[in-house]
Amino acid sequence: MLKTVIDRDIAGPLQYVIIWLLAVLHLALVLLPHDVFSEETIKVLMLDSPDNPLPSEEAERIEVLQGKVFFNGQAYAGSFEIIKDKNGLYVINTIPFEKYIEGVVASEIGRDWELEALKSQAVISRTYAVFNKNLNTDKNFHVTSSVLHQLYKGDNDDPLITWAIEDTKGEILTYEGNPINALYHATCEGITELPEEVWKNSYPYLKSVECNGKNAPYEIWQRSFASEALGKALGVNDITGVYIASYTSTGRVKTLKIVTDTNEKEIKATEFRRLLGYKELPSTHFTVTKADTEIVFHGKGYGHGVGLSQWGALEMAKQGKTYKEILAHYYPGTVIRNSEAQRF
Repeated sequence: MLKTVIDRDIAGPLQYVIIWLLAVLHLALVLLPHDVFSEETIKVLMLDSPDNPLPSEEAERIEVLQGKVFFNGQAYAGSFEIIKDKNGLYVINTIPFEKYIEGVVASEIGRDWELEALKSQAVISRTYAVFNKNLNTDKNFHVTSSVLHQLYKGDNDDPLITWAIEDTKGEILTYEGNPINALYHATCEGITELPEEVWKNSYPYLKSVECNGKNAPYEIWQRSFASEALGKALGVNDITGVYIASYTSTGRVKTLKIVTDTNEKEIKATEFRRLLGYKELPSTHFTVTKADTEIVFHGKGYGHGVGLSQWGALEMAKQGKTYKEILAHYYPGTVIRNSEAQRF
């Protein structure tokens, strides 16, 4: 998921000022002492990269601390559990659930987005957290702070994001009464990807729909890799060519053929992207050519392409769509329910 900052279209300056002032008031009220600290919490494993090893089942607790921790240049507050296994030390941040959602939206989206887009992000981030908390009840953490799950970089200080969180408080997306796996990505071109093309599972509420992105970063991109560097990342020597072997039903690359001086092998495009680095190869929606000693990728979009497109949601909000309309588009057949009224 990609953090971005854009210029807001000022169609009604007075209306925007009023919304902003109300949001500031909301933030002030939120900062007053109340029962938020006794609400549900979530355990967040502090992780820098999705490729970092996760703690094993044998991990043991060393210490529990209260206060503030600085991690990769970010400040985090709350309760911190230090655990250890053969890989080393891990830090798990336990924080109030809605406070976590606020921090996620601030980390995933950033400032100056349309309010309805912020609300849609709030609902799916909350839904995603509920789904994974239920999934990982027997583990020592529920989610990580990296894009392995969803970004979390500490507290939010944007009143408009606070407004979006408060206005959707407790709301999650459900299908047949259960929280959905609310997958989302930064941006795509054309139509969204099907989950079964990326992972093994399919979901009735994750269909291929119009992306709706416009003027988004990574709308079109190009990446070039020297054959030697590509081989090092893939663990293959003497690469002479990279070719597309098959496509997904949405037109993205499904498998690639890697040709060397001595043999050839096929690799899933999702694994190929992971090995090269998610930032280095922004998506699997690309073509590939060879230019001298370099392999060149021309692509579109950023992320796995499944579920809501954050930049698509922004464009829909600019067109006057509500967050409920945005969510209905990307997750057809789902129903918004309040998780506080009904425990999942």
